[in-house]
Amino acid sequence: MVTISGVERQLEVLQLEELKPVPEQKRVLAVITDNINGAKRDSLCNGRPVAELPFAGRYRVIDFSLSNCFHSGINNIAVILDRRHSELGAYLNRWCETNDPPGNFRIIEPPADSYTSAADSVYRNLGFVEGPGIDEVLLLPADRVYKMDYRQMLHFHEYVEADLTIATVSVPSSQVFRFGNVITDATGRVLDYVDRPGIPRSNLVSIGVYLFNSDVLVERLVDDASNMDIPCDFGRTIIPKMLARRDRIFSYASGDYWQDISTVGAYHSAHMEFTRHLPSFELDGRWPVLSERIALPPPKKSEQGSIMNSIISPGCVIRGQVENSVLSPGVWVDSQAVVRNSVVMKDAIIGSRSIIDHCVLDEEVSVGLFCYIGFGSSRIPSQDEVTVIGRGATVPPHTAIGRNCRILPHVEPSDFVSSAIRAGETVEPQKVVVT
Repeated sequence: MVTISGVERQLEVLQLEELKPVPEQKRVLAVITDNINGAKRDSLCNGRPVAELPFAGRYRVIDFSLSNCFHSGINNIAVILDRRHSELGAYLNRWCETNDPPGNFRIIEPPADSYTSAADSVYRNLGFVEGPGIDEVLLLPADRVYKMDYRQMLHFHEYVEADLTIATVSVPSSQVFRFGNVITDATGRVLDYVDRPGIPRSNLVSIGVYLFNSDVLVERLVDDASNMDIPCDFGRTIIPKMLARRDRIFSYASGDYWQDISTVGAYHSAHMEFTRHLPSFELDGRWPVLSERIALPPPKKSEQGSIMNSIISPGCVIRGQVENSVLSPGVWVDSQAVVRNSVVMKDAIIGSRSIIDHCVLDEEVSVGLFCYIGFGSSRIPSQDEVTVIGRGATVPPHTAIGRNCRILPHVEPSDFVSSAIRAGETVEPQKVVVT
């Protein structure tokens, strides 16, 4: 299977013409909140918000929430940016130029200081939430990878007469500690909510999608913010207080595509899902993920090059072997190089006769000749054994790097004190790099 990422714009329009907004959605405001204090994806998010992290080749993580709004017919959207992530605004402008979102699309510029949480970002922009004609507010994460038709959640919310509806999925018990744990009765009404529990009480977790009645949201935010001793936060304070008040909170089981990318290993595994013969979600299917336009030629493969079970983006040149991998735009794989079970981001260069195995290579990484990155004894490494090469790093020729290693962003050849980096080791830049 060879998947060339990207879809024709005319095909997207034809597929989306039948998806009309329902009348009720004229009263809905979608607010996409930037990740403030969420999980960090290791060195991948060094100076870059999770929302802007490349995903599945040509896409960005925030594309998923934006595309869900587009396909669900929600045409009143606000994206709240944090000061530390202001560069995300430039990407959103390019996204809008490409996709021409209907209705009212606003980018709320960051304040002079940073928000403390998603709840704080909404509270400090209540002027947008309290606007006339807004009955329901759909709070969406900018840092999650998922497919969801919000219209179904809206209908459910109104049917059960909820004050708050939380979109949920079931995960293995060993993974519950990463999320908000939701405990419900037989009707789906939420009885308790524990943020990142030490001991899980159910397998049900929040995916960070909340649907509030607007008046309830405003009242609860104002009430929570009145306590200056505790930071305003949905999972830690607002939802527990709502439960104590006996507010009507319900769990909505999201049966669509959702992938955890809260760690490097999870991020890598989510990509490997797309290299399967029948992935659980088609990026360019009936619910295509919309992204910015990329002005690059189609990928090229030499006669000696080979591609198997991979996503290859525009602008890539494949002269070596690529299998079970995802390549972002502009990646160069030189002759007799091998890229296997890996994620390689924009404009990376893989030198001749080098091997990349179970790795994540960030943007503008350069790997020299005869390197072996990701070597180890186990044939199928665990999530914890993924090696990461940070943005702009240069790996010198004839370097061997084991599994679960971290080569931090902007590392130069002179930063390598040895040609062999053992499993679990980290290489840091010796001089400060201003980004």
